[in-house]
Amino acid sequence: MIQEKEYSHGLTTKEVKKRQDTYGLNEISHKKKKSPLFIFLSQFNDLIVWILIGATIISGLMGDSADAITILIIVFVNAIMGFVQEFRTEKSLEALKELAAPTCKVIRDDVLKVINSIEVTIGDLVVLEAGDRIPADGTFIEASSVMVDESLLTGESVGVSKEAKKGKNLGFMGTTVLKGKGLLLVDSIGMKTEMGKIANLLDNIEEEKSPLRERLDSLGKVLVGLCLIICAIVTVLGIIRGNEIGDMFLLGVSLAVAAIPEGLAAIVTVALALGVSRMLKKNALVRKLPAVETLGCTSVICSDKTGTLTQNKMTVKEIYMNGRIYDLEKDELKNHSMLMKALIYCNDCNYDFNVKNIDKALYGDPTETALIKAFFNDIKKLKDFLSNIIRVYDIPFDSTRKMMSVVIKEAGKEICYVKGAPERILEKCTHILENGTIKPLTIQKRKQVLSYMDSMSNRALRCLAAAYKEKNIVHNEELEKDLIFLGIAGSMDPPRPEVKDAVLKCKLAGIQPVMITGDHKNTALAIAKSINICNTDNQAITGEEIERISDEELTKKVKDIRVFARVSPNHKLRIVRAFKKNNNIVAMTGDGVNDAPAIKEADIGVAMGISGTDVTKEAASMVLMDDNFATIVSAVEEGRIIYDNIRKFIRYLLSCNLGEVLTMFLASLFYLPNPLTPIQILFVNLATDGLPAIALGVDPPDKDIMRQAPREKGEGIFARGLWSKITVRGVLIGVCTLLAFIIGRFSRFDLATCRTLALCTLVMSQLFHVFECRSERHSIFEIKLFTNPYLVGAVMISMIMVACILYIPFLARVFDTVALNLAQWGIVLFFSGTIFLVNSTYLLIRSKTKR
Repeated sequence: MIQEKEYSHGLTTKEVKKRQDTYGLNEISHKKKKSPLFIFLSQFNDLIVWILIGATIISGLMGDSADAITILIIVFVNAIMGFVQEFRTEKSLEALKELAAPTCKVIRDDVLKVINSIEVTIGDLVVLEAGDRIPADGTFIEASSVMVDESLLTGESVGVSKEAKKGKNLGFMGTTVLKGKGLLLVDSIGMKTEMGKIANLLDNIEEEKSPLRERLDSLGKVLVGLCLIICAIVTVLGIIRGNEIGDMFLLGVSLAVAAIPEGLAAIVTVALALGVSRMLKKNALVRKLPAVETLGCTSVICSDKTGTLTQNKMTVKEIYMNGRIYDLEKDELKNHSMLMKALIYCNDCNYDFNVKNIDKALYGDPTETALIKAFFNDIKKLKDFLSNIIRVYDIPFDSTRKMMSVVIKEAGKEICYVKGAPERILEKCTHILENGTIKPLTIQKRKQVLSYMDSMSNRALRCLAAAYKEKNIVHNEELEKDLIFLGIAGSMDPPRPEVKDAVLKCKLAGIQPVMITGDHKNTALAIAKSINICNTDNQAITGEEIERISDEELTKKVKDIRVFARVSPNHKLRIVRAFKKNNNIVAMTGDGVNDAPAIKEADIGVAMGISGTDVTKEAASMVLMDDNFATIVSAVEEGRIIYDNIRKFIRYLLSCNLGEVLTMFLASLFYLPNPLTPIQILFVNLATDGLPAIALGVDPPDKDIMRQAPREKGEGIFARGLWSKITVRGVLIGVCTLLAFIIGRFSRFDLATCRTLALCTLVMSQLFHVFECRSERHSIFEIKLFTNPYLVGAVMISMIMVACILYIPFLARVFDTVALNLAQWGIVLFFSGTIFLVNSTYLLIRSKTKR
């Protein structure tokens, strides 16, 4: 609670606007981004493309200008498609960076507000707590046990103490508050800060490359080598057979352009970026693209309870004091009791006394606002109650100590109030206040208090105890000794309605949900049982029990544990490591600065967007914008969808490219005329590789995607039979195309007609195959055709392109095609469609047999 002082009202909205106009925004100049022109021109910066352009120029000079112009147009169109993909990816990633920008808390118009750090201006009052990143340079005008990590600027890893006195009161942009609370008066922003002088941190960080993309880049190099060898063989065999050297060279280059899946890695990035955008719509902000791949492998989700599994709408239901439990719905509490003072004074809630509705007037931790609302429903009365006290000293809440303390000056007298976990508070107490009388806290009385606490916890109430003392008041860590116990407040935070279904979804998907909380074991168990995370009491363990066992024992034990109660951040780190040692892929949620190590250690670190600190968000792979467990499950599902879609278009692209290469290779091997001309090969690449492959990247998931076991983290992209599917289908596409060409020869069609048959068979085989690629487990008969309208549209466009080069005379001359009749289309459809129907029927029968 920031005290009322002459400077604590903050800037007005009008002053903020005026200063932002004068001083600009609080931002660092970024390095120059890629211009759209640069992205477009980079599409031509490829050896194969340059060879193709050179070959077409030579071809044009030799008199074959129509072919040369058409090939250049195709190259240009391919460049446009590549540009659209890369430009969209750049925009998506830039948007994500802006969304991931840190926020901060400022006092403006006498109200605490959360704003984007870029909006901070000179004269702003920034409220800082442990875990916050300082948004600008300034002076600490209030500091309570503040320690700041300035290693970003100085390289020194030791925290620097800050006080509200000259020489120790400077705060710098980008540094992190390790502990304590303070109020910073901003005096420098943007490029005028120390950080601005050094340069923006983001500009020194290279974009992370997805491991999957790296593997595909490596695969692409191998495929390039193989394709070039095959293309060289085709070219040499053609020359040996007496074909023109220039024609065969152009054919070889065209085949290489068509066969090499140069867009594979780019499409992966597009798929990841599009998936990230879809996740954002579901309130999951992915900060690191590689995390999308890992999400699909998740086998354990370690989730916070409060606000993630529950609604974060705390309400005090019961209070224990004077040796009995008071039900707040039935019993009336004595006004201005010592317990009431302790729970309200020892509280970091912020107030806006200008708002009449007390629910909207209170800002802060839901538990702390609930403690206030248990005693007050009128903001004016609360203001009057707080008007005569001053907080002169405090020890902020610490997740290790699980308690906080304040020294309040009231009527000229200092009193210490403490609140925290009941068992920790009891450890510090020597006496108890009952009915106005201070009594020794005997062993028997301690047992009685603990018994009542267990009873409240068993009813899913979160218990917070309070104590006080009036003697030996010191302003240091010795303050929390020889306390007088006051009582316990039991709050209820009901589970989110959607969580139960999300937990079930997890279990069906082979993912184990685990609750990790600082709450009492009984409270945690009651909530966990209600949402089916656990069934029995022996599936829970406390932080104290974890302290007593070794890492090896914990590794064995976690296999059966579903609830971790009364844990501290260092316990979280051990828990994550224990799950990982059991070969699990672990997602871990957190919000506090001390959660950062566990979040960083987890395979998927998940920070809370609402309650999370900047440090936690920086360490995390993903940020939950709504702090909701169901959002994690949705993100895991989206991760699986993205990975499946990547496998779909890899399967499609490689099998199609293999079919194209084999068509030409087998023809050369059996001394047949070339079944396709260079321009026809490039047309196939244009018509089939672009739009259908991209459309697969947004394909809806299999209906049973969340009923499959998580894949292994080290699993290759071609695992589970993908290589064999690619190879078999690629061979069939190549063989069927060649057979259509041979049938044309046997039917004594001219060479142009035979090549048209081969061209149409090759294209139609690939367009049929794209629908097969929509699922590895289900037949096309089980997948509704129009569930992916983008794919249907892409296929229709490809078919229209084929019809255009066959039935528009000018284009038919350019592509050396003829208009096929119905009988000839019958040949095309027989060879392109038979394999498709047989394979789809086989999948349908296999699927029904498995049921």
